[in-house]
Formats: sequence, C-alpha cells, structure tokens
Amino acid sequence: MNPPASPPDCLFCKIAAGLIPSRKVYEDHEILAFHDIHPWAPVHFLMIPKAHIASLAQLEPGHAALMGRMMVLVPQLALQAGCQPYPEGGFRVLSNIGAHGHQEIHHLHIHVMGGPRPWLRG
Repeated sequence: MNPPASPPDCLFCKIAAGLIPSRKVYEDHEILAFHDIHPWAPVHFLMIPKAHIASLAQLEPGHAALMGRMMVLVPQLALQAGCQPYPEGGFRVLSNIGAHGHQEIHHLHIHVMGGPRPWLRG
C-alpha cells in the first residue's frame, strides 16, 4: 500500500480548494460535504474537514470542536439529502481508518448513507 498522500496530492484537499468539482451538500469555512461519486445507497455523501487531517486516528484534542460540529451537522444534512427521520428512518455514519479499515483516501472523511434498502453495499 502506498503511504498517505501529502496535501499537494490529496484528492480531498483539491476538492475542498475547488480545484476538482463536486456536488456540494454543505460548505462553510472549515467543513465540506459532497455527494459520493460511487454511491452505495440512495443517499450517500462524504463530509470532510477542509484542513488536511490524514484520518480519524490522527485527531488531537484541538480537533474536538471541529469534529463536534461535524457530528451535529450529520443528522441535519442527512434529512436534507432525503433520509427519513429517526427512529423509523435513519442513516449510517462510517469512517474507514488505515489499511486494515480499508481507508483509500488519506484525508479524514465520514460517509453518511441512508435511504430505503436494499443498498448496493454496506
């Protein structure tokens, strides 16, 4: 497996900088959410910090407020994207970490997936 990408080569850094187009779900000064290009479910988007953090395993105490904001946004964005409300509806939140966790892009990202089953994967 290749080592984690450096920020100049990071796909998600390029998307966050607007160098690569995306179908945005949400954006502010430190968070971007955009539709997955290979969705597994009727609703499938990714949420990333704009700052390069390689994975959930690299989080530090100073990232707590950012991650808290991301987690608070997830339910709101999931509903706006078409997920049905809890408890009858709902959605899945997933983050792959490292080689054993099948992380393919080494920029922290959270998958938000939902909608009626069956899904393609997951």
